[in-house]
Amino acid sequence: MSLPVTWDELAVAVKKKNPDILYFGIDAALKRVEKLGDLFEDVLSLKQKLPDSFAKRLPAKSPKALEEYSSKRNFAVTEEPAPSAVRRSKQGSRRRFVIQKHAASHLHYDFRLEMHDVLKSWAVPKGPPYTKGEKRLAMPTEDHPMDYLDFEGIIPKGQYGGGTVMVWDIGTYELLEGNYYQGRLRFHLNGTKLKGEWELVRAPKTEERDSWLMIKAGTTMRTISKKRDDSSALSNRSMQDIAKAADATWESNRT
Repeated sequence: MSLPVTWDELAVAVKKKNPDILYFGIDAALKRVEKLGDLFEDVLSLKQKLPDSFAKRLPAKSPKALEEYSSKRNFAVTEEPAPSAVRRSKQGSRRRFVIQKHAASHLHYDFRLEMHDVLKSWAVPKGPPYTKGEKRLAMPTEDHPMDYLDFEGIIPKGQYGGGTVMVWDIGTYELLEGNYYQGRLRFHLNGTKLKGEWELVRAPKTEERDSWLMIKAGTTMRTISKKRDDSSALSNRSMQDIAKAADATWESNRT
């Protein structure tokens, strides 16, 4: 009969090279339980932790917040990253951000902040404001996976958001005050192009769709030149270069 054994009993069986001493008949099994009790009893209450080397091999679930993102895309066609295990920032209190210049049905800038294990995202049609107090419309879009931070390339025609995508700016940000769920975020960006303070504020709800405002806070910054505006923060390529190359992502093709 199969019964749990102690480490000491196992050690004795190994030392004597006799596994039969770990075999118990019905009568011996009943006497054993009366004497030792249920050796598995502690399993119900004992807290255990898997070794880190083992835990790292377990498949991680992607955040539930990415279900809308997945439902809008066919990953057999588009090279956009599918939801996967979360890549947490190692920047301390700072988190990552990315702005992607996106030539879809209309040219706009997708502003994304690392938050709650996803990239919270807004489409800013006219791009970020540079003059203190200036406001730009920012329409919230579905949460994106962390791997979208360095996505640059082509979304195929006919797919959701089809068009050319450039990593326009990328870096880290520090949240200064506010709360996403309360509808106000004030943060400092430290990117390759944008450096300084901005705010995102949820606008009063007048329609069914939610809308926000991106506002330049702190001090006015110099406007990005046309040449720099058309230059990738990752590859230095222009939108035309990216469209012509038609590769999936710059990072995946780098050597």
